[in-house]
Amino acid sequence: MRFGLALPHYDFSGPDAGPVTFERVSEVSTLAERLGFASVWISDHFFLRLTRYGGGPEVHGSLEPMTTLAALATTTERIRLGTLVLCSSFRHPAIVAKMATAVDLYSGGRLDLGIGAGWYEEEYEAFGYPFGSVGDRFEILSESLQVLDLLFGEGPSSFQGKHFRLEGAYNRPAPLRRPPIWLGSKGGPRSLRLAARHADGWNTVWRWPAADYADRVREARRACEREGRDPVTLRLSVGLYALVGKDRDDVEARFAAMRKWAPGGAIDGVSLDEWARGALVGTPEEVLETVGQFADLGVEEIIVSLGPLPFSVYDRSAIDAFAEAVVAASTGS
Repeated sequence: MRFGLALPHYDFSGPDAGPVTFERVSEVSTLAERLGFASVWISDHFFLRLTRYGGGPEVHGSLEPMTTLAALATTTERIRLGTLVLCSSFRHPAIVAKMATAVDLYSGGRLDLGIGAGWYEEEYEAFGYPFGSVGDRFEILSESLQVLDLLFGEGPSSFQGKHFRLEGAYNRPAPLRRPPIWLGSKGGPRSLRLAARHADGWNTVWRWPAADYADRVREARRACEREGRDPVTLRLSVGLYALVGKDRDDVEARFAAMRKWAPGGAIDGVSLDEWARGALVGTPEEVLETVGQFADLGVEEIIVSLGPLPFSVYDRSAIDAFAEAVVAASTGS
């Protein structure tokens, strides 16, 4: 099992609660690399309110993912760099292909490209993107995946869709390697069908009891079979909230500190047992047991958010504790 870290790249998401800076994101990336994490990941929002997650209505800024990863390519050496995930509505897939190629070249072939349909209506409205129906957004996602596949090939390529068109297009220079494409979704029938048709892997976040996730994996494999694809070729990764302590008292103390830190009182009144459901929480032995359950389902990587909100780290010691107790134990380092 490999482990990735969801980087704190929002105003709210670092131990000092903002504002976000590239220096802070770079520092955490370098630390993750040194501690043995396999990857770091950035999401794709113009801004974010935390009402969806139990927080307040304040607007929090964010760094743009692809340009941030391009910069991180120059400040890291080994760790993989990923998007979790790009919104397919925000950029023409040809632009995504060029940006992804650049990051891949800058990093020496370390990019993982996650992409999804988009869900946050408020930012669509704020920046003038048509939100449309779920079907509209999945049409754009489907065509984006097809265009990316073409442009990562030899070319020249032509494509005629409802939303995008290519005519003798090609992508040069080529990436060092074809970036793996991850479709990010909750795992409904439509998204799993797209993953089976067009993606290298499927990712889902942030709360997944292993039994519920197992049901979605079975559906993903059935989707592959219906598309004539060998199910074992669809790679699996999952993002989970995570908190580890050396014993139960340490876990409870860390959760209390996390709850005190949470912006807008996002987890006020939430007990440790409630918060731990579907998350990677407990002593090293308990967390490693849960990791083993996901490994048995074919998951190759768990991406952790070491805070009560996506892409948050409430305390730097949480990174060290997880690396020592889980990453090192899983990799033998």
